[in-house]
Amino acid sequence: MASCMWVALVLPAVVLCLALVARSEAAPRAFFVFGDSLVDNGNNNYLVTEARADSPPYGIDTPDHRATGRFSNGKNLPDIISEHIGSEPLLPYLSPELDGEKMLVGANFASAGVGILNDTGIQFANIIHIAKQLRYFAQYQRRLSSLIGPEQTARLVNGALVLITLGGNDFVNNYYLVPYSARSREFSLPDYVTYILSEYKQILSQLYDLGARRVLVQGVGPIGCVPAELALHSLDGSCDRELQRAAEMYNPRLMELIHELNSEVGGQQQQVFIGVNTQRIHNDFIEDPAAYGFATATEACCGQGRFNGLGLCTMVSRLCNDRDAYVFWDAFHPTERANRLIVQQFMSGSLDVIAPMNLSTLLAIDHIKSLQLHT
Repeated sequence: MASCMWVALVLPAVVLCLALVARSEAAPRAFFVFGDSLVDNGNNNYLVTEARADSPPYGIDTPDHRATGRFSNGKNLPDIISEHIGSEPLLPYLSPELDGEKMLVGANFASAGVGILNDTGIQFANIIHIAKQLRYFAQYQRRLSSLIGPEQTARLVNGALVLITLGGNDFVNNYYLVPYSARSREFSLPDYVTYILSEYKQILSQLYDLGARRVLVQGVGPIGCVPAELALHSLDGSCDRELQRAAEMYNPRLMELIHELNSEVGGQQQQVFIGVNTQRIHNDFIEDPAAYGFATATEACCGQGRFNGLGLCTMVSRLCNDRDAYVFWDAFHPTERANRLIVQQFMSGSLDVIAPMNLSTLLAIDHIKSLQLHT
């Protein structure tokens, strides 16, 4: 009788394990996301922090009109990339629903407020700094190994697509957070850019050491043009020159770093890191919003004060009626429609937007390699 009970208890676990292994071999490639509020899809909902988007009107244009923790009126960048790679939306790593088969899809480790540096975002208190996001990634792999084994786990991670979005907060919420900030007294702007890129190189190298082999690295967007900065520094809607100078200094250096890293980890045969010039994409919207069907690139859809860029987006904020007419949803973050146009540039952009190849090319190359491995 005891042996029968043992079989009854163990057999379902064995069947689940076999099913997970079979699905991991046939499912769309996994997807992992690291970074800040531009890509956070709800991790901060599980933390005691002010950096969260789990209350209306966030999520107003999702199918169930529910605030999920995404800093958008609808879908964010990872959601839209998931659509393009044929995957279901990722769960936040802290979600209790991320277990079993759901782990094969991947996970989102991002947390609003974080930066490359650990002292970025300290005003938000309890957030998941990038070092901890990477520790969670290692923990995720241990959890998955217990379900499908270390070999299958390594194969899933090596074959996954990875997105990392950092840097904007290191300027907006650190170097330029207050006049004469600690970091601005410590570093000139060129030296600060050098410093944060040296730290970023270590982060990207850690991602590689943890098994990531296809990593989309977003540059810093037009941080001087977001409604929050216009509200504070602009009289006529023109972008803040100093913040734009920071982004313009940082982004080319990031692309150089990516080229350097690719040479170090894979040579010309294996382009691990793909750089995305987010500022270049956004500049098109900002310089000529009407050409992309937007009514404004200066005013936020949800907010208050000048350019609707002061304070948080809440139930008492001024809310626009047509979200598709706005580049910015709130003081810092794009609308779903803007996010869709950004991802379209991920997919098909030229080398001045995404290098050394766009996402469509990357996916095609990987598909051919997969076919060759199975023939």
